[in-house]
Amino acid sequence: MLDFISQGRRNMPTISDVARLAGLSRATVSRVINNHPYVSEAKKESVLKAMRDLGYIPNSAAQNLRKQKTNIIAVLVPKLTNPFFAYLVESLEEKAAENGLQILICNTKYNRKRELDFLRYLKSKQVDGIIMTSIENNWEVIEAITMNGPIVLCNEYSLAANVPSIRLNQVEGGYMGTSFLLKQGYTKIGYCWGGILSGLAHDRYFGFEKAMTESGLPINRNWLFENAFGIEDGKRIMNEITKMENKPHALFTGSDEVAAGIISEAKTLGFKVPDDIAVVGFDDQPISEVIQPTLTTIHQPIAEIGAKTMEVMINLLTNDQFAPEKIYELPLKLVVRESC
Repeated sequence: MLDFISQGRRNMPTISDVARLAGLSRATVSRVINNHPYVSEAKKESVLKAMRDLGYIPNSAAQNLRKQKTNIIAVLVPKLTNPFFAYLVESLEEKAAENGLQILICNTKYNRKRELDFLRYLKSKQVDGIIMTSIENNWEVIEAITMNGPIVLCNEYSLAANVPSIRLNQVEGGYMGTSFLLKQGYTKIGYCWGGILSGLAHDRYFGFEKAMTESGLPINRNWLFENAFGIEDGKRIMNEITKMENKPHALFTGSDEVAAGIISEAKTLGFKVPDDIAVVGFDDQPISEVIQPTLTTIHQPIAEIGAKTMEVMINLLTNDQFAPEKIYELPLKLVVRESC
């Protein structure tokens, strides 16, 4: 009798059987079963037909577990000490609180393993959704986790991602900052970025490159500075520049903190800003108005980014009819001050 029951259980169709018959992935089948918004009608129909043909019945206990709510949204940030992310988290928290939700701040420290560990909170139902303000892993690694609940990208993005992304046109930002330096008469311009030249850093560099190319100016590889994340990195870069025989006369940076470090160290070393070296930052953090001379920078609307991101997340959690856009793009603007 027990053998008969076991044999019957082994013959019951599984989600893998449905996926094979429909010619789709297990993740796609799971999305259909859980009414996930990112599935085409054609794929839904293929999955539903395969389920009918096989007589597959979803595990109601598992479905009920998936429907449990914690009212907690995890927010993944790469560096809590960066004021940009601190202000962004504050904006996200304010919008969440207005809607009876809490946020769980997860500091990835730009580490892939830490990011995956935090993403698994969605699978274990410790949180209802996840907001990612940076991406450390390839999207192919992250995609399977989206079947467990909503993920929204904020600030960072991936072209391969199938989830909503609230972002700014970073290419335009890079072009805007570099073009302003060119209009001011600077021709020997360097560029600073953090970590690997990918994602936002790549887009800003592309804008920088575009502006330089349109002006007919070459890009000096000696004036491209990587691993620029904060004030100390800005100081390091300025010290590197002092050792060069052929020095850049202006720098476009991907961070106000880096720009502040450059300005501070330049003054310590006896250089005048902007007479000896001009600097443009990125973000328009409060430090840009405190440093002397005050910093010309690209303004990112941090409060609006956070509010829009949380609005999209809340709709995904509460509105079954919500059909999110893939990209929500907010505007950047140049703020001219004294550093160039």
